[in-house]
Amino acid sequence: MKRRTFLAAATAGLLPAAAKPSPNIVLILADDLGWSDIGCYGNRDIATPNLDRLAAQGARFTQAYAACPVCSPTRGSIMTGRYPVRTGVTDWIPGRQSDPKGPIVTPHTADQLKLEDRTIAECLKPAGYRNASVGKWHLGGDGFLPTDQGFDLNIGGNHRGSPPPSGKLGSSYFGPFDLPNLKAGPGEFITEKLSEAASSFIAQNRANPYFLYLAHYTVHIPLQAHQEDIARHRARANGRYNPIYAAMRESMDQSVGRVMEAVEKSGAADNTLLMFFSDNGGLRYEGKSPSAVTDNAPLRAGKGHLYEGGIREPLIVRYPGVAKPGTVIDAPVCSVDFLPTFAEMAGQQPGDVDGVSLLPLLRGGRLKPRPLFWHYPHYSNQGGAPGSAIREGNWKLIEFHADSRRELFNLADDPGEHRNLIRRQPKIAGQLYAKLDAWRKASGAIMPTRNPNADPAWPGFQLTGEEKPTPPE
Repeated sequence: MKRRTFLAAATAGLLPAAAKPSPNIVLILADDLGWSDIGCYGNRDIATPNLDRLAAQGARFTQAYAACPVCSPTRGSIMTGRYPVRTGVTDWIPGRQSDPKGPIVTPHTADQLKLEDRTIAECLKPAGYRNASVGKWHLGGDGFLPTDQGFDLNIGGNHRGSPPPSGKLGSSYFGPFDLPNLKAGPGEFITEKLSEAASSFIAQNRANPYFLYLAHYTVHIPLQAHQEDIARHRARANGRYNPIYAAMRESMDQSVGRVMEAVEKSGAADNTLLMFFSDNGGLRYEGKSPSAVTDNAPLRAGKGHLYEGGIREPLIVRYPGVAKPGTVIDAPVCSVDFLPTFAEMAGQQPGDVDGVSLLPLLRGGRLKPRPLFWHYPHYSNQGGAPGSAIREGNWKLIEFHADSRRELFNLADDPGEHRNLIRRQPKIAGQLYAKLDAWRKASGAIMPTRNPNADPAWPGFQLTGEEKPTPPE
């Protein structure tokens, strides 16, 4: 084309625009972080400036849910876009057994995510993405690790759900430890090591689109952090909060800041989606411990429970040019929605999933109304009881399997789930239960069975976090 003709065509806008490269995707997943544990969700005890800045630069979801109140099932739902009932991973791996004297026998969870389940990494690979899993995996051991599930790189992921053993010690955030492609010397902090690995991956992959799954161990127990940070919080906590847990939250926020900096230094911040989420609600009590770890107020209960404190999570998404800075999104969404979102971004088909793309919400639009479902047929280490739940609109119904008890809440009026409206609203309760039961049957949900050797005087597991039934009004 002659120069004069080229200039005329360019002026008229007739030349094809250069194709925009596929967007990078960074998903940072916290472990056991509660809905109200960070500043932009109302916490006033600790500073989380990086997460707050991320929210100011993008969208903050107020009603985002994990697909399960414990870790492995939610992680499986993120990877596949499917509810845990369909992956078979319905409890943390390897799960908690039911008591031989209890009223029901709970099913066993799958010990790994099936290889035939299509993961985010496998969805994105045909679009030229390089995929890295950095940190906690907890979806299977040898033969079922991230590199067996479509990831090009696995740094630190194995079958374990807690930080690795350190020397002769038990689970610890501090080295020495030896994980896949990640070693640490004495005193090195795993949260910082994972942040370093994630930042290095971003810097090394400027020339191609990538998916980075940074799954932290923090703030999972054991509660550990740098001593100087703990001491600083002990000096001002005055019993209002756990100083070690506060220091761990700060280390999480610092990691987010480091990843944000790496993305910005790479020169691709304007073409990178950065998402932050947690795998289940904040831990109130573990086992029979009398000491509370965190408080999810105004939400009820915490990790291991189907009440809001166990499943509602912080979700922050920065996607320049798509999500308007400072956006607050109140629509209920779920971890099964992540794969469809990333698939649409990459121009790929999501396949057989239960979730939907969140891009319409990020663009300022709406989603079609839909119910959200949970099926957790297990006793949790935190005192949670086996049950199933459905949320549709502002209504939420929970059915507890051991005694067939049902509780109905209007979350718009009662986000703390204190008023059981099961008697006042029998029609709504009946409609919700019919949908929940139909979903369980269609999904192949495995239900607990009655225990023929049950002891009528069984006192329960007597865990600190056990919740009393909510009397109907």
